[in-house]
Amino acid sequence: MLNEDSIAGPELPQLLMAAIGAQDGNHIASLLQPLTHSEALREILNLKEEDRVAAIALMPVELAAMLIEEAPSEIGAELVGSLAPKQGADVLEELNSEVQADVVGEMDTAQAEAFLSQMDAEEASDVRRLIEYDDDCAGGLMSADAFTFPQDATVGTVLRKLASDDTDFERYRGQHPYVLDAQGIPIGVLSLRGLLTAKRVQKLSDIMVAPITIQVETQLSALEDIFDAHSFLGMPVVEADGKLAGVLSRTSVAEAVAERAEHESLRRQGVFGDELRSMPLRIRSKRRLAWLSANIVLNIIAASVISAYEETLTAVIAIAIFLPMVSDMSGCSGNQAVGVTMRELSLGLVRPVDAMRVWLKEVSVGVINGAVLGVLIGLVAWAWKGNAWLGLVIGLALALNTVLAVSIGGVVPLILKRLGQDPAAASGPLLTTITDMAGFFLVLSLATLFMPFLL
Repeated sequence: MLNEDSIAGPELPQLLMAAIGAQDGNHIASLLQPLTHSEALREILNLKEEDRVAAIALMPVELAAMLIEEAPSEIGAELVGSLAPKQGADVLEELNSEVQADVVGEMDTAQAEAFLSQMDAEEASDVRRLIEYDDDCAGGLMSADAFTFPQDATVGTVLRKLASDDTDFERYRGQHPYVLDAQGIPIGVLSLRGLLTAKRVQKLSDIMVAPITIQVETQLSALEDIFDAHSFLGMPVVEADGKLAGVLSRTSVAEAVAERAEHESLRRQGVFGDELRSMPLRIRSKRRLAWLSANIVLNIIAASVISAYEETLTAVIAIAIFLPMVSDMSGCSGNQAVGVTMRELSLGLVRPVDAMRVWLKEVSVGVINGAVLGVLIGLVAWAWKGNAWLGLVIGLALALNTVLAVSIGGVVPLILKRLGQDPAAASGPLLTTITDMAGFFLVLSLATLFMPFLL
């Protein structure tokens, strides 16, 4: 549909605005048609909010669905939410069930029901069921659209379905056909080779093989392992009673893993949710300020340590040069420990009860790395100022703060997890504040202790 080599020209925004002003949905579609999905979405999101709403309402349903599928779920929900319930329902029905659930899940209950009530009853039921699952489990990632047949069906039945031009078939995205018993429990899976080499009158039960199923509550970390262990492009997902709930694709798991890593990285930088610059200014500012305001308090606490040693700083001004170096190097070591713990948490390799074991492992690394880094920076301070005692103060402070930083970085995410807090979002600010305070305190207190040798 879209030409990957096309590039939106500078006149396109003006042409889009003219088409919107003329309320010409077909012209809007013709302007966006040559673009890639991401380019088309970019052009729409760059419009003013009222123009964006008008463009989505005017364009063909299929094009609106394509844009919404390309957008992050929160933006998709905003675009659908700008439409009248019937039109929004028509757009949602063009999406695959997992995308429908992601978009509707971002809406409040009243708004979601307004759209679901206008959808096909069976599709709406699937969406209601899917949004009940957590986003990072098989139920939240699967598609409710499954390519299934009863066990008494024949090979000819499946082949006729494969050869049909049924538009609903597109929803199956190349799934293997699954065979269900009378209770809706998957008892077999069919291969294309088996279907093509079998006689058309053969029963599916004669050529099927037993499927490997996934429970709906299986977490993302376990799903990674399952798909690593098997080469399947998709696997059936079952409820606790064994009935088929949907199908989970390898692509969905890979995308979820990548999205989790991206969100964790953004949260560590104080960016929460699917923020885009097309969002209202008030929402973007509010989200960022929530994190930045807390950091002001933490930085004031860290700065108060310096003010308590003002006389030492005045007497030995060279100390001020090394303060940020000690806190920054320790922070880097601590962030490495945070990264390892977050990785092991995502893989299910550690739990909050493992905090002591994690701490002992990190202390071992911290002692070695702290000693090496302390010697290096100590030699630099000695060579620069010609004072071995200054080198001792700076080097010892960095060594001790490194041990502290890796201890905090390794253990704090586990403690936050135990308390029900987001370890990815909170570990960074806590680590930064504590390593800054401890680094300042260690340098300045050691400098005060060795003051006669530093002057």
